[in-house]
Amino acid sequence: MSRIGKKPIEVPAKVKVNIGAEGAVTVEGPKGKLSWQLPALVSASVEGSVLTFDRKDESRQARALHGLSRALVANMVAGVNDGFKRDLEIQGVGFKAAVQGQILNLSLGKSHPIHFHIPESVKITVTDNTKIAIEGIDKHIVGQTAADIRGYYPPEPYKGKGIRYAGEQVRRKEGKTVQ
Repeated sequence: MSRIGKKPIEVPAKVKVNIGAEGAVTVEGPKGKLSWQLPALVSASVEGSVLTFDRKDESRQARALHGLSRALVANMVAGVNDGFKRDLEIQGVGFKAAVQGQILNLSLGKSHPIHFHIPESVKITVTDNTKIAIEGIDKHIVGQTAADIRGYYPPEPYKGKGIRYAGEQVRRKEGKTVQ
């Protein structure tokens, strides 16, 4: 039995979970609504405020999907109740960011500004021109948006310039020395 898959999910009072006949899971809460289709090898049931998952057989794929399904639905419940947030920091002389409507403008020392189109379900705020906060209810979209923004200029090891996650440690390298 999957250790992750057999753990029940406690559903908060403000969150409603609905499981359709063919495995369609809909989670609705104060922050929004998310839906996902369960794999055919996994089934779910709601008893009061507890959500449990079960698998059809003991095949390798069913065991893998059992834990995955439970983790994804737990993230959906947490997202519609509390939401997810990722923080980025920009370091470098003259590097800055600004939000204009649905576009994030990044000035990262290149010959042109970078225009990043913000996804519909994500809210981005910039403070001090160098701190970017990404918020949303879908953990995957929030994380992927942060990774896409970081990918424009990942932190480099010699001067430490670039976009990094808040609290990320960058191992610095020593430059060339003259003998």
